[in-house]
Amino acid sequence: MPSFDATYKQKRASAADAVKLVKNGDTIVVPTGVGEPPTLLTALSQQRHDFRDVKVSQILPMRSYEYMDAATLGNVRHAAYFLNSPTRSGAQEGWIDWWPNCFSEVPAMIEQGLMPVDVVFSMASPMDSHGYFALSLGTDYTMAALKKARVVVLEVNPNVPFTYGNCHVHISQVSALVEDESPILEVGLPKIGDVQKAIGKYVADMIPDGATLQIGYGGIPDAVVLQLTDKKDLGIHTEMIGDGILSLLEAGVVTNRRKNYLPGKMLATFALGSKKLYQFMNRNPAMEMHPADFTNDPYLAGQNDNLISVNATMQIDFAGQCGSESLGFKPYSGTGGQSDFVRAANRSRGGKSFIVMPSTAKDDAISRIQPVLSPGTLVSTTKNDVNYVVTEYGVAQLRGRTARERVRALIAIAHPKFRDELTEAAQKMKML
Repeated sequence: MPSFDATYKQKRASAADAVKLVKNGDTIVVPTGVGEPPTLLTALSQQRHDFRDVKVSQILPMRSYEYMDAATLGNVRHAAYFLNSPTRSGAQEGWIDWWPNCFSEVPAMIEQGLMPVDVVFSMASPMDSHGYFALSLGTDYTMAALKKARVVVLEVNPNVPFTYGNCHVHISQVSALVEDESPILEVGLPKIGDVQKAIGKYVADMIPDGATLQIGYGGIPDAVVLQLTDKKDLGIHTEMIGDGILSLLEAGVVTNRRKNYLPGKMLATFALGSKKLYQFMNRNPAMEMHPADFTNDPYLAGQNDNLISVNATMQIDFAGQCGSESLGFKPYSGTGGQSDFVRAANRSRGGKSFIVMPSTAKDDAISRIQPVLSPGTLVSTTKNDVNYVVTEYGVAQLRGRTARERVRALIAIAHPKFRDELTEAAQKMKML
């Protein structure tokens, strides 16, 4: 068996030197979440004044790097695939750009040249004896970017798990290797209050034994997970694996035996959790990490019977349109995999997609159920795709319902203080 140790040593470099492989005008693609390489992005930040017109594209950055700076836009600029805390204010102020997309389609858009890529910066596991690294923490769109990139730089960290699936990069594909031993960033479970628990119970009660789960990130999805410990033979086909799912595995609830598509295997495209989760993933034959065009493909995911999709929204209108990614005109997050898995659940035999939200916002001052979406609100899940909508006041099934039936069902799960005015608005709109 050939040894790749000599090649590894040749490609080993400091972060400062590896960043010098970037050219003016390049687009750097970085994986989702904790798959981002902090040593490389810190070095890029420190050298940003040396560059012109460099862009960094990513979903869910976990840190506010110094390159995210309105004063150095002409040097390095962030162009987000999805907005979150480090990038949200910059996007609302107009100095961080963002790409509209469905998560499942990002790899194809990269392959087709619709989304540019010149350089890949990624975290990676240590190399195995065959010369392969695993991009286990953020497989997502990064595997597609590798095929298009002129330069691939891996930040090798012994704390990154080596996982199975389509997530491996051979050393022959790598331009430079940077080493770091810092602990992988840990992300705890969101805060779960009484409202979240109430919504979670409605959803959990409708999930049958043997279902396959896609669970999004947030207090309500995790409240669902925490109330599934009495279920049997659940499966996992999701975009994100986190500590909530790990708790179901530890409880013996998840077996993956009754999945139709790749039975016995848990599938995800990125990880976001604790050190315990990352260690669980390491060389676990029951866990596979795949690109988003595999995990989030509605046709593939929908081959599982009883596929359950749970995702949050911020506002819904009488027609059933869900605004999950903007506050009126202000961009807030992104489509992500919400529409992918809503459609997957609709394809699934016995599948159910749940859109979950508290009934109100701003300390009960605003109803999240509105006659029409606020001006400028971006539609994430369309009226034709939405199925179950859940608040702390109950469940409204919209799929297969007339417009008039939808209005009645949504008003019934609105906060009681807003039901009269919503009814009056529906009557004025000739919808009741």
